[in-house]
Amino acid sequence: MIKIFFLLMILSTPNQHTVKYNAAIYPTEDTCIEAKVDYLEAYNAKSAEYKAGMKTEAFCIEIKSFPIIGMPMSQGV
Repeated sequence: MIKIFFLLMILSTPNQHTVKYNAAIYPTEDTCIEAKVDYLEAYNAKSAEYKAGMKTEAFCIEIKSFPIIGMPMSQGV
């Protein structure tokens, strides 16, 4: 098993029955946090009108995984 980091981005818009989400995986916590910061900075750069119609949050979650082809295995568990 290896340790990976799951970036979960959750989006909420008015008058919807559900929230939307997007996700990505990263080999280290640092790369996950960097991607999270970039995502939130891009959202914060949007207009007030845009942000009034969509709210978002993002989380880096550590999980154990089987090795993933093409992903560096720099951190073992």
